[in-house]
Amino acid sequence: MIDVTLANFETEVIEASQTLPVLVDFWAPWCGPCKSLGPVLEKVEAAYGGRFKLVKINSDEEQQLAAAFGIRSIPTCVLMVNGQPVDGFMGALPEGQVKAFLDKHLPPEDAAWPDAAEPAPEAAADDGQPALSPLEQLANALAHNPGDNDLRFDYVKHLIGHGQLGEAAAALAPALAQIPVQLRFEALAQWLNALEFVANDARGQWALEQFDELIGQNKRDFDTRFAKSRVLIAQGDWEAAMEELLEIVMRDKAWAEEAPRKTYVALLELLTPPKPKADPASVGKSAGGIELAGKAAVQEDPQAELVSKYRRKLSMALN
Repeated sequence: MIDVTLANFETEVIEASQTLPVLVDFWAPWCGPCKSLGPVLEKVEAAYGGRFKLVKINSDEEQQLAAAFGIRSIPTCVLMVNGQPVDGFMGALPEGQVKAFLDKHLPPEDAAWPDAAEPAPEAAADDGQPALSPLEQLANALAHNPGDNDLRFDYVKHLIGHGQLGEAAAALAPALAQIPVQLRFEALAQWLNALEFVANDARGQWALEQFDELIGQNKRDFDTRFAKSRVLIAQGDWEAAMEELLEIVMRDKAWAEEAPRKTYVALLELLTPPKPKADPASVGKSAGGIELAGKAAVQEDPQAELVSKYRRKLSMALN
């Protein structure tokens, strides 16, 4: 186990992970779960006999590194391979779960770590082994192409959808460290924040009526409104969540550093259907590919229409 700072991060993590997987443990001296996880990680490192390298980063002292990885809670562990994070987990996992996490990514005991240039392994077909799930296929593809933002977006979105929030946070961290951060990754971060709130805050278990009772007593109880919107997001009722967020924006645009507006924009981004590929023969164009004049020849997709509706609502609230 090695203590890593900004001064030796390049050598002990980035360069080291080119030849051996590096597990980075973000911790702090005051963190109780960190004190439980630390000895477990050290025990596993010893048991695995050099198959991976363990390093620790004090997130209080190395805030720049913690920010670069998008660390929001500790302990958080991130597995680095070929200079890029490939997976991670949050919380003080027991020894068995730590080993299970590592076994998904480490090569067999007698095998060498694959070179970054090697192609991603194909899902098993006729060799008697079960085919990889879509999530496993995405994880494998991203491990071999960590700079592919499209792969990273799909992988994080699947992780969040499957409730694997710790893994999603770790996989999302590199995208949030980019300058500028892409809107689609900001959207995933807002979605993840809402689900983490519901999982960790007592209000995440409230019935909607409990929120409404407090809001009825004070229309400007923005904290309760915002909490309710996060519960609605977790329930998949994004339209109702946006209505609640709008109520805050209309009353106080700058509240909580514009968190309601940012969350609203994130939901719009996630709800926006992908753009269709250009087709010269598409409906609404002439045989020569010239756009027809007048009203749109094709009725707008219901999902796109919903997004347009709520974009207009936000525009009116901000003006």
